[in-house]
Amino acid sequence: MSYDLLQSVEASVKVNSNVPELLSGDTVRVFFKIIEGGKERIQRFDGVVMRLRGGKGVNASFTVRRIGADGVGVERTFPFRSPRIDRVEVVRHAHVRRKNLYFLRERRGKAARLRDRRRTLPGANKRAAEALAAKQVQPQVAPPQPPVVPVVPAEPTTDTHE
Repeated sequence: MSYDLLQSVEASVKVNSNVPELLSGDTVRVFFKIIEGGKERIQRFDGVVMRLRGGKGVNASFTVRRIGADGVGVERTFPFRSPRIDRVEVVRHAHVRRKNLYFLRERRGKAARLRDRRRTLPGANKRAAEALAAKQVQPQVAPPQPPVVPVVPAEPTTDTHE
């Protein structure tokens, strides 16, 4: 197979715009179409993105792992460019130090939890710096003071009681 033919086939496969950028450790909800007989329905698969493969090519895929009934782990691999994927929602991001989270297969219960990561939005630091600069430029205006009323000392009284 020639390289030009391979390039033309790859170019003809459309990118699925319903799949956001994913990272290992993200908790996602994948909504995909299932065709049973003549009927089509959408099924949801919730879990943790355990592995990413194929970069940004035609064969790129991601594997999602969830714990099913009776504590049995279920893994499902979805191609990024599949037309059967209706949409993917990212629920949360986790801080991981691995590309492939195969160690989750041996973990159970609380041991399988991943630490939450706070992801800053692009340009968030720039906006924060601009807001800080705007606060520093504004002159400090003192709040209005109530009018000062002079205090007159009271006259001494004479007590006749003994």
